[in-house]
Amino acid sequence: MKKPRIVFMGTPDFAVATLAALHKNDFSVVGVITAPDKPAGRGRKLNESAVKQFALANGLPVLQPTNLKDDDFLNHLKSLKPDLQIVVAFRMLPKAVWEIPNMGTFNLHASLLPDYRGAAPINWAIINGEKETGATTFFIDEKIDTGEILLQEKIQISEGDTAGSLHDRLMELGAKLVIETVNKLIAGEISPKKQQADSHLKVAHKLHRQTCEIDWGQSLDQINNKIRGLSPYPTAWSTLYNDEAELFVKIYASTKEVAAHPLKIGTVVATKSELKVAVAGGYINLMEIQLPGKRKMTTKEVLNGLKLKKNAFMR
Repeated sequence: MKKPRIVFMGTPDFAVATLAALHKNDFSVVGVITAPDKPAGRGRKLNESAVKQFALANGLPVLQPTNLKDDDFLNHLKSLKPDLQIVVAFRMLPKAVWEIPNMGTFNLHASLLPDYRGAAPINWAIINGEKETGATTFFIDEKIDTGEILLQEKIQISEGDTAGSLHDRLMELGAKLVIETVNKLIAGEISPKKQQADSHLKVAHKLHRQTCEIDWGQSLDQINNKIRGLSPYPTAWSTLYNDEAELFVKIYASTKEVAAHPLKIGTVVATKSELKVAVAGGYINLMEIQLPGKRKMTTKEVLNGLKLKKNAFMR
């Protein structure tokens, strides 16, 4: 069978690796659908998505619909005569879109489905202390991340991984998995498998500001995993009470220290080179943080300018 006519849908950097792999492997990408440009920065200059930038740089036609059910958009999409649609980090598609190609529409998801369906699978895998995760390709259906599974591949999560490092590894793994999926669909070598319905499945809920606040009453591992799982974005945070000052602190990196101590949970301990918070069973060493109005800094840089009181604490 000849290579199919493909429409690709995606927006952020995570999706670019897959689009680049399709382009590099000479697949016929007849259209790229991405989010509309958004104003950003002080000048409110229109910001193009990472996928749009790649597509334009490589001569691929781009569509940026605001309404996926709009007749003009649907007619344009049908006129491209796609055999297959591939979705990576885009948005939920209406049936009128995903049912168009004769070979179907499949999505790349950064988890081992059916676990971690939802918006933030990479973050939650680390927050929950998982030892492995992976990537899944699956046919899209009416619900979110519930369609028949095509292929999966696992990847180990190390203690040093952050959401950022795992994102980059899954981005590359996912791109390879998509190419393998397309080739096997062309060859008729995939038997889609229904996902199991289970009330105990882990969910990757969308992250909100409240979700990212640190509860210093949790265990060493839970706090350290949360900081790793939210770094570099959207970032764990806490409030530092330093005498009468209340400082909103973003925490990008930490290590855990197992130790017995008599200190109250949340007590801040500072030396010339260390900044740590007392928790049950030890300390969370703050390695990289950001104070209000400042850039992200190492602990040593912070301590050069921040005068901590003896009664300083986090809550």
